Amino acid sequence: LAGGLTAANQLHGSANPIGGRNSVIKLRWGHPARGFRMPDATPGIKFALGENVKRRSGRYPDTRMGVDAFMRDRLAAAQHYAKTWRRWNAMSEQDRAAEIPPRRDYELQTIAEILAGERLIHCHSYRQDEILALLRTCEEFGITIGTLQHILEGYKVADDIARHGAGASAFSDWWAYKVEVMDAIPWNGVIMHDQGVVVSFNSDDGELATRMNDEAAKAVRYGGLSPNEALKFVTLNPAKQLKIDHLTGSLEAGKDADFAVWNMDPLNSFSLCQQTWIDGARYFDRTEDAALAARDAEERSRL
Repeated sequence: LAGGLTAANQLHGSANPIGGRNSVIKLRWGHPARGFRMPDATPGIKFALGENVKRRSGRYPDTRMGVDAFMRDRLAAAQHYAKTWRRWNAMSEQDRAAEIPPRRDYELQTIAEILAGERLIHCHSYRQDEILALLRTCEEFGITIGTLQHILEGYKVADDIARHGAGASAFSDWWAYKVEVMDAIPWNGVIMHDQGVVVSFNSDDGELATRMNDEAAKAVRYGGLSPNEALKFVTLNPAKQLKIDHLTGSLEAGKDADFAVWNMDPLNSFSLCQQTWIDGARYFDRTEDAALAARDAEERSRL
């Protein structure tokens, strides 16, 4: 909140090809955990490719080809599962009485929601070959990916990503921290944007999440994007990717009043967030925060 952040897409780690379901939240500090959720947000799920998935030996899948095969197998299984339930639901009571109902499988049910267009894939991804493989696999099953997360080689296949219709939620300038990101470049986000991809920058880090305005500014530095378009990388574009742009992401009549007040241009690294408002309520005020910090310091000293 002190960095002007109002909402977040919470995703699981990347140890499994198909991980857990996501949670889109607003940072309504002080509310119970369930009060953070945005019920109108389209549900999502975490997929993952690359080194993180295959690095553990002795389990399947432990190769990049195995990861692709695993995803294809589960999608095919969910397709069959959904077909079985459609058949059952279409049967008369008399016919149902003569058969055993299909077994309920919550994993396949969740994947079937992806096939039905009711749940978005947010996929941890780096290398161009794996990105293309996932795009093609999903297209075979009639799936449009929600976002390709991190997507550090996205610039190599930006036209394919745009053609598919996936969003790109990228790191602004992380690279060389493991083998599969050696080809990452800081111009990645702007190159994808120029090809027509809806691009956002993500944090993947608690400290970076406090200064997403600085991350957006890097799109101006690396690629010459206009400040207005760069700011969309952390405001309107992620809202579009999460299908909540009718509620938030920009200041428009009819939307939730989610905004931050800065003491200067938010793309300036010296700027400070003065206030953060969510749903028309103030959740952070720098002056009030300083007074509370002084109070707590005095109490700590007394104790």
